[in-house]
Amino acid sequence: MSSRQSAERRVALIATASGQHVVVELGEDGTELDRRTLTARDLPEWVAAQEQENAPRWIIRSAREQYPGLLAAGVRLARTHDLLLCHAILRDTASVARPLAPSPAWIRREPADEAPALFDVVEQHAPADPVAEALEQYRAQRRVIQDSADGRLTLLCAAESAGGLVAEEMRAAGLPWDERVHDSILTETLGTRPISGGLPSRMVELGDRVREILGDPSLHLDSQPKLLRALHRVGVHVESTGKWELAEHDHPVVEPLLAYKKLSRLLSANGWAWLAEWVHDGRFRPVYIPGGVVTGRWASAGGGALQLPRSLRPAVRADDGWKLIVADVAQLEPRMLAAMAGDRAMATAAQGSDLYAGVVDSGAVATREEAKYAVLGAMYGATTGDSGRLVPRLRKVYPQAMALVDEAARVGEDGGVVSTWLGRSSPPPSPEWARMQSRATDADADPADVAVARRRARDWGRFTRNFVVQGTAAEWSLIWLAEIRHRLQGFPPAAVPAAASGPFRSMPHLSFFLHDEVILHVPEEQAEAAADAVREAAAVATRRLFGSFPIDVPLDLRIAETAAK
Repeated sequence: MSSRQSAERRVALIATASGQHVVVELGEDGTELDRRTLTARDLPEWVAAQEQENAPRWIIRSAREQYPGLLAAGVRLARTHDLLLCHAILRDTASVARPLAPSPAWIRREPADEAPALFDVVEQHAPADPVAEALEQYRAQRRVIQDSADGRLTLLCAAESAGGLVAEEMRAAGLPWDERVHDSILTETLGTRPISGGLPSRMVELGDRVREILGDPSLHLDSQPKLLRALHRVGVHVESTGKWELAEHDHPVVEPLLAYKKLSRLLSANGWAWLAEWVHDGRFRPVYIPGGVVTGRWASAGGGALQLPRSLRPAVRADDGWKLIVADVAQLEPRMLAAMAGDRAMATAAQGSDLYAGVVDSGAVATREEAKYAVLGAMYGATTGDSGRLVPRLRKVYPQAMALVDEAARVGEDGGVVSTWLGRSSPPPSPEWARMQSRATDADADPADVAVARRRARDWGRFTRNFVVQGTAAEWSLIWLAEIRHRLQGFPPAAVPAAASGPFRSMPHLSFFLHDEVILHVPEEQAEAAADAVREAAAVATRRLFGSFPIDVPLDLRIAETAAK
């Protein structure tokens, strides 16, 4: 490649249909400076040399598509611009006058466990010239990013691209998992494992007890319609078998039925079948989808990493000679709200580890429980119950924070679009929603239609109200991840028993991420330094977003053998 020096060297790495890889060095203005073609066999060594000598920013179609092969060869990428991830942001952003033109070629094609998903499933796209298409897309994305004069989209795209790398690295490294501990937890909780088919013993006992109380020995408890009819026959008149609705009834069947349902969820989500499918060689390797939810939160396409039950966390266990660093943020979203709104009174309440206690100290509410109801109600738009009763008190004490979410809700109710702190924008409501609102304004509109339209408008307003807060919290977490990763890359290899595969065998690395929590797997001798890196990364993430605004984002961090809470 060219020896031309620049502040940041950009190299496009593009896979072709023939299995070869075209690498194109780009100038500051996106013009092509040099090009070469590499075979799949030669690619890892060449990329590793470029990382060592020049540390370029790689323009790639997708970390999901291109990074696993490099990781398997022991090669890591330091910095990328992920065209698929950034396309979704730049296509929908409302923070520039001319967002990116939508293109079916740049919609990511993969299902997500969580909804609503950010990417739709489309037919496979096979470009005639993938190199030309990728370069054209990159130049179009650079135009949109440069139109954002304050640099927020630059930071967001860099963080989103880093998240794509982190997701693949965590899957390659895996989360250390003790299968024997998992099995013992299942046996203790569910009872004896059935030899072939059927249910574990404790579930059988609970199921028989429920059937006896309901007077139906052959009742299939996993059939919702049949179970509801049986409940109605004994006077438990519920519309669903949800926990909160059942708990409102004082009947002998409620306790064993709720216990059975809890065990059933554990068995189906993380039972022995899950263990056999997802844990191999002492590692759990879920499939993460960065930006898989419209707010920018991650989703999962396999393994259920974002729904890891507390009861199984003791199975997350460091290897010999290694430690886990478990760190999470308490009340991340309201802290982001205080900083976004510049509400110094709420920032004062956020000083220290318990924002809810600070809300009580401000005089807004009387108890910590009330503070939690009020703050969550403010962010999610609650209008009834304890939350609805308490939210008005926050408007008096925290007027700036409440004005921000109230305005986001108003924009949503009017059919508008709102944006996070860095510029990820909410999707517009559907055409059907817009037609419904339009019909409701007709002079001869049916009152029932008007009532439905108003309810739908309020629902969308609650979505946009929460979008700006949850999305900004997701941005903070992305930057936190990227900064942790950057710091860990500077650590030297440690003299410990080899743990993960590939480039992580003797290096501290991220192993797990869940919205506002990270788990690192680190050599024991580097645990304290890695813990400091996690703390430093959190402080940097806060400064990157909010500058000198005085908002605390404290971590609950511990160095431990297991992830048990």
